[in-house]
Amino acid sequence: MPIAAVEQSTGIARATLRIWERRYGFPRPGRDLRGERSYPGEQVEKLRLIAGLMARGHRPGRLVGLDPGQLAALAGPGAANGSARAAAPLIDDPVLAPLREHDTFSLISYIESSIRTLGLAGFICERMPQMNANVGLAWARGDIEVFEEHLYTETVQDLLRREMGRLQPLGHGPRVLLATLPEEVHTLGLLMVQALLALEGCPCTSLGARVPVQQLVKAAGAFGADVVGLSFSASTNPSHVLRGLEQLRGELAPQVAVWAGGSSPVLARHRIAGVQVMPHIRDVLPAVAHWRAGRELRSAS
Repeated sequence: MPIAAVEQSTGIARATLRIWERRYGFPRPGRDLRGERSYPGEQVEKLRLIAGLMARGHRPGRLVGLDPGQLAALAGPGAANGSARAAAPLIDDPVLAPLREHDTFSLISYIESSIRTLGLAGFICERMPQMNANVGLAWARGDIEVFEEHLYTETVQDLLRREMGRLQPLGHGPRVLLATLPEEVHTLGLLMVQALLALEGCPCTSLGARVPVQQLVKAAGAFGADVVGLSFSASTNPSHVLRGLEQLRGELAPQVAVWAGGSSPVLARHRIAGVQVMPHIRDVLPAVAHWRAGRELRSAS
């Protein structure tokens, strides 16, 4: 588990985790392929136990030297089977109940009802970011299993694609090419953007995950793209985000816009010349309107 997910799962700040690592020799993370801290499951479970005991007044210096069995005994009955739940209440989101109960029919019904109530654009811009965050947090805290998180992702993707299939393609620009760079495996954000663009009648091609910059540049030319859109999750190495965007902007034709969105914090902290950052999924719609207004001005001149 990456450090951001451990922070969410346990409530222990990442700065504190690093201090404990130096001071106490625990936790002892490994390193992933990007060189980022990666915490084994048994260490995360121990951290959850420690977090619950700290909330009851125990000092971390005493706790980190204990093994999980000793921590569970100190915490009392039930702690070894649900320390994350003991430290904090279950997340209150209606989408989580059918996941925990493995009730696929109710999960589909709930998402379909949300789309009917809010409309597809409202669902994508308002409800879906909240659901994504809560499902991710529930997984990080151990409230749901990995397969239950996958069930959510596959179900919502299937339903979004079905909704897009009902839309009439209008061909109103911009022509958008969507992808993630080689270090990014998450594609749910791309599908959300693609659905919004379909509602706007924009021709859109998605190449999915892990596309090298050189291939993106070639694809942009092949598809006559006006925009290349990229998505970055919070777990993506910040240096890879910045380096990839700078390389892409440098190699694309100047008239092709670059849009970057997602939950990576580095997007809010650093400006990259020639890259339009979209902090929220709803920013896609005004970006499309702005592009069209610019095209009209260029045509008029």
